[in-house]
Amino acid sequence: MNIVSLRVCLFTLIALCLMLVAGCQQPPAEVHLSGPTMGTTYNIKYWSENTTDSTLLQQRIDDELVHINKLMSTYDPASELSMLNQTKSTEPYPLSSETLVVVEEALRIGKLSNQYLDITVGPLVNLWGFGPQARPEVIPSDVDIDAARARVGIDKLSVSGNSLSRAHPDMYVDLSTVAKGYGVDQVAEIVASFGIDNYLVEIGGEMRVAGVKRNGQAWRIAIEKPVSLERAIQEIITVGNNAIATSGDYRNYYEEDGMRYSHLIDPKTGKPIQHNLVSVTVVHPSCLTADGYSTAIAVMGKDAGLAMALENDLAVLLITRENGEFKEYTTPGFDSFMSKKG
Repeated sequence: MNIVSLRVCLFTLIALCLMLVAGCQQPPAEVHLSGPTMGTTYNIKYWSENTTDSTLLQQRIDDELVHINKLMSTYDPASELSMLNQTKSTEPYPLSSETLVVVEEALRIGKLSNQYLDITVGPLVNLWGFGPQARPEVIPSDVDIDAARARVGIDKLSVSGNSLSRAHPDMYVDLSTVAKGYGVDQVAEIVASFGIDNYLVEIGGEMRVAGVKRNGQAWRIAIEKPVSLERAIQEIITVGNNAIATSGDYRNYYEEDGMRYSHLIDPKTGKPIQHNLVSVTVVHPSCLTADGYSTAIAVMGKDAGLAMALENDLAVLLITRENGEFKEYTTPGFDSFMSKKG
């Protein structure tokens, strides 16, 4: 065999070896990132054909969540929102662009829901013991409730430029009903900025997904059965490239003298909700928006909530407790997601 033939054989052998190695390469593994945030935890699952620095990605995510907390936490006395609440004034108060985005979306949904989503309901939430303050030793009196209600109402808030004004100097703005949803959206945008097309982002039960799982199947989302003593599944759905948020009164409540007091406060009565709607799930491209709508409908109740969902073409699942059993109500938009479950 001459030198030329030998080289041809050698190059052919190398090419075959490279093809074999390439054929043996495993598909990219699914990566799982997690950590504490907003009094709960976050979980992210993703996979990508592109090379991704997961350490750098997690650092970016952690930094963003710390930033959001420093803006919108009511538990941090030095946060932007806490500083606003500590300012006893009706003068316009400058806020960051991030906080204003959340405030304006909450006000929009609040007006659409006849003010059942109310980010000023904090005094009542605290009065009933579901805020940063401790649970009250006694159930609030009607006098205390009326006094708190005097400081409540989104009609007493106005946004002008980059500032928020309050009509009452002692008003308390609380974004906890929508901040997690905003956090999910921000984290999802960071993940996507790394060239990742397939992911699931979750913070405290609120989620946003895109693409598919590593095995090519759609991300399957479990909706919890609204019971407090166990973890059980009510439905499993797929939502495409969307966010999903669920609100209910079956986890955060307490009982006193045989009465059940939910953390969901009706701003019109100043008291915890008493209707039979126990869980609301909303699917929407924005988790911030889904979070806001799910809370609003959960406070409104089944009939008013379903009417608003239909009027605004929302994808919503409502679960009521009727005669000791759970009953589901859905909008056409949500039915399309349920038809894909398996």
